[in-house]
Amino acid sequence: MSRPVIGILAWRVGLKFKESNYLKQLLKEGQDLGALVYLFSADDVNRDRKSIYGYVQGRSKKLERHLFPWPDVVIDRCRRGDPAYRKVRNSKLFIYANNRYTNKWRATKLFMQTDALQKWMPETMKYNVSNLREMIGKYRILYVKPGNGTGGRSIVKISRTDKGFLIQARSRNLSKKTIEARRVVTLCHWLNTWVDQQRIRKGIFMIQQGLDLQIIPKHVADTRLLIQKDDQGQWTVTGMGIRVGPRNSSTSNLHGGGKAVSFEALITEKFGAEKVQAIRDECFELAFQVVRTIEEHFGNMMEFGLDIGVDVTGRVWLIEVNPKPGRDIFKGLGKMNLYRESCRRPLEYAIFLAKRGNEVITIGEPTPAVLEESSNDLHLNDFRTEEIPVEPEDHGIILTEALEPEQLQSEQLQSELSPSDEQLIDIQPI
Repeated sequence: MSRPVIGILAWRVGLKFKESNYLKQLLKEGQDLGALVYLFSADDVNRDRKSIYGYVQGRSKKLERHLFPWPDVVIDRCRRGDPAYRKVRNSKLFIYANNRYTNKWRATKLFMQTDALQKWMPETMKYNVSNLREMIGKYRILYVKPGNGTGGRSIVKISRTDKGFLIQARSRNLSKKTIEARRVVTLCHWLNTWVDQQRIRKGIFMIQQGLDLQIIPKHVADTRLLIQKDDQGQWTVTGMGIRVGPRNSSTSNLHGGGKAVSFEALITEKFGAEKVQAIRDECFELAFQVVRTIEEHFGNMMEFGLDIGVDVTGRVWLIEVNPKPGRDIFKGLGKMNLYRESCRRPLEYAIFLAKRGNEVITIGEPTPAVLEESSNDLHLNDFRTEEIPVEPEDHGIILTEALEPEQLQSEQLQSELSPSDEQLIDIQPI
């Protein structure tokens, strides 16, 4: 076939794109793989003319706006569900590398109802006062969090103490609060107010069994595992690492002050060399079972970031699953080769889909991954095959004259890494 055309549907606010580092790296990987890759937002699509004004990295190392051919495959990286995005995403305009998913509450319910996943699931209930009182009676630690949230925002940790309850909260803007409540009625009143204030688009909150994840005393630690499709459409674990939260923090998110540490090193130090292999193998088993379950219900997917808890006894738990995961864990570990590989794989998979068109692809046995320093790869060969139909230095974007698709095919697109995924790409009109 001719040169594959891959569109990246991203979040653009006015003259700014979010996730500059990751998006620019996708453009570079597309160039290296011989594909034409461009960024666009829902506002850039002309449905009547079937044309798109997108953005690429030009010779001047600034993003340029051009007229692009219709994409063979689209990677949905947009993290904001505004009306324009929903209109495009709910249409049948494109073939997507990643099908639509669901919110955390519905996903959690699905996982709890799946026999193969139940052993890894902490007890979780919809937030209301009656359920809160029931969960308080069962567990010394609880988490209350939005069923449609992201990034560790609006989460409350509740710990039972000799004097009542310790409440540790992080708001939507990541500000922290620590409060003590002596009585259950006081706790319920405070949480009801919090939920009303922090609610996202009328979404629900959920109450989740708290886990003792302080494998480092006074520091919450959890594992981020990235599982992705490769250039043959097979699931493989790209890598994993542990995020360690600040002292006495209720969460471990890197943008909230957490640090990345080696999974192999920390788990070996805590549990010994013999047990680390079993824990790692179980994390892999969990990841492959999760993606199988998701694809059975939602169709073909591309990648997921799993937040996995390993408690102080070495037991493995599934905390949550992210359909548009970050990759900063690898940069935090100093594993830039894994970071680049994690950026390349979505493009490889999209090119695979573009070459196969609308065929039914086979999701077969998972592929083992090379993890950090370890040479002991995990081989999981007991998964049945099933068939599933296919679904801080920023550079300004100069808005130049629109080029025709033939001219774009010969453009040499260039990109470079920038220090932070949280920065914005500025579009500078001429």
